[in-house]
Formats: sequence, structure tokens, C-alpha cells
Amino acid sequence: MQALYAQLLVGLINGSFYALLSLGLAVIFGMLNIINFAHGALYMMGAFVAYFLLNLAGLNYWWALILAPVIVGGFGILLERTMLQWLTGLDHLYGLLLTFGLALIIQGVFQNYFGSSGLPYAIPDILKGGVDVGFMFLPIYRGWVVIFSLVICIATWYLIERTRLGANLRAATENPTLVRAFGINVPRMITLTYGLGVGLAALAGVLSAPINQVRPLMGADLIIVVFAVVVIGGMGSIMGSIITGFALGVIEGLTKYFYPEASNTVVFVLMVLVLLVKPTGLTGRAN
Repeated sequence: MQALYAQLLVGLINGSFYALLSLGLAVIFGMLNIINFAHGALYMMGAFVAYFLLNLAGLNYWWALILAPVIVGGFGILLERTMLQWLTGLDHLYGLLLTFGLALIIQGVFQNYFGSSGLPYAIPDILKGGVDVGFMFLPIYRGWVVIFSLVICIATWYLIERTRLGANLRAATENPTLVRAFGINVPRMITLTYGLGVGLAALAGVLSAPINQVRPLMGADLIIVVFAVVVIGGMGSIMGSIITGFALGVIEGLTKYFYPEASNTVVFVLMVLVLLVKPTGLTGRAN
């Protein structure tokens, strides 16, 4: 049973990263209609920014949680203003090809300077150690990752689905001309939305750094699974991405315990089954 609980914990941690990354992807696709294949590279950049802040500026993990999403989000805003904005109204394929090229460039630059091996990033002192919860020994940092990710996901969902700002964002994607008539700067809103989605990826990178180390290809290892999560939950569905991310992490963990050989493919098998039954995903809506 301890092995089962350990795999469930690993599944929840992976689910936390899946949820945060797929949430960022869902925000970008749902608001901007861009398939952001550079998301994995930007997740990796978040981890590297945390590493640079610690080793070059002497700023600890808590500062990295705040500054890394802002810095990488700013980089995302630069990408949107200089490249992605010109794809408005074009087929999704153009955005996918452009962001895929950007991902290869970003990963190539970091791999050229830092190689493929991982760089260590220490767990903050206050989050070291573990707690005996009776049925298992729970590492404090891993519990923190799950709880913090869940809080961020719910806060993002609330911002987009339950606030006036979120209503303006959704309206701007459906009828930008009408929204402009109310004096709202739609291009600026779209740019900031892309920055928000990228910032969520960078935040996931900071959370991942102490667990998975800082590696140039850490995003490439996750991005295909995260896209599968988004498709299963429903392209552009905020809550669908959150629920599916955590659920698939747990399912993956259970599969590693009961049938390890299928753990790397179970997500894609589920994606095929869901799409056969409901092509728009679990919570997606047909256009």
C-alpha cells in the first residue's frame, strides 16, 4: 500500500504540472486562438530564470515564484507583439508552425550553453523534510506544489470566468469590434492575456526546478502530454484543463503501480477514447 500511495503522490505532483501548463495553453487558445507549441520551452525558461536569480542575483525561491513568471511573461509579451499578432485571422497551422520554430530555437540556445544534463536547484529550507501522515511519509515540498498549483488554477479560473475583466476578455475574442466601441483596448488585452498564459508556464517551471532539476529539454518531455490533456479537457476550456490535468496525473500514477508498461501511453489512449465519444473534449463546446 505504501508503494501505491507513493505513486498516487507522484501522480498528483505530475498532475499539478499538467494542470498549470494546460491551463496556460487553454487561456492562450481560448482567448487568442493560438496553438502555443512554445509553451514547453517557456516552462523551461521559468526554471532557468529561477536558477539565474538564485546563482547570479542571490534571490531565493520565494522571489523566483514572483519574478520568474513576470520576466518570462514579459518575454512572451515581446513575442506576441513582434510575431504572433500578425497571425490574427489566419489558420491555426501558422501559429503552430511559428511557435514550434520558436520552441526549437529557445531550446537550442539553452542546450548550446548548458548542455543536456540537469542543474541542481535546492528546496527552500522551510519546505525541506517530510510529515508522517499515518499511511505514508509525505515530503513537505511535494505537498506544497500540489496545494499551491491548485490555488493558482482556481484563482485563474475565477479571474477569467467570474470577473468583469474575464468577461471583457471573452467578449474581445468573440466580437473585438463591438468591444472596441466601448473604449476597451483590445490589442493590449490580448497581449496581456498571452503574457498571463506564458507566466503560468514559467510558474510551473519554478515549482518543478527543485524536483526535476533545471534542464534545457525539460519542457520537451512534457509538452506532448500537456497537449493531450488540453484536448481531452476541451480546447480552450479553463476548468476542463484543470480537472483533466490533475485527474490524468493520478491515472498515470495508478497505471505505473498496476501496469507500468502502459504508463507512458495511457494518456494518449484516453485521448483517443474521449475523442471517439466526444470530439470537442470532455467540457469543450462545438463552434
